[in-house]
Amino acid sequence: MPEYLIAFNDEWVPHHTAEQLREKGIASRAVMAEMQAADVLIFSNGALDRSTALCSVELVDGEPVFTDGPYVETKEHLGGFAVVDVPDDAAARYWAGRLAKALDWPQEVHRFRGPGEARRNGAGT
Repeated sequence: MPEYLIAFNDEWVPHHTAEQLREKGIASRAVMAEMQAADVLIFSNGALDRSTALCSVELVDGEPVFTDGPYVETKEHLGGFAVVDVPDDAAARYWAGRLAKALDWPQEVHRFRGPGEARRNGAGT
């Protein structure tokens, strides 16, 4: 069964007051609780932006070099995500729609066969 990443970029989120963000947090946590009850949620995280970046890493002369900053130049930053294990695209779209409605900002859905697929089939990673 494919796994899906439902995500949004921080830049897609308009300015909100602290109270509005608190309300969005309550609404999105309710959807996450529904995902857990339906046993489709693998992992979720939010509130990701430039301030949460730990380091960047790039290959230099065949070796990884870690830098605390400046970070990789990008115009977009992952704002939050949920990885779900659902039977098909329609189910992934359903949960993405629930999150889009709860948060009132766009969500993006990606289909992939992650480590969970190999684990379920008895194959190695």
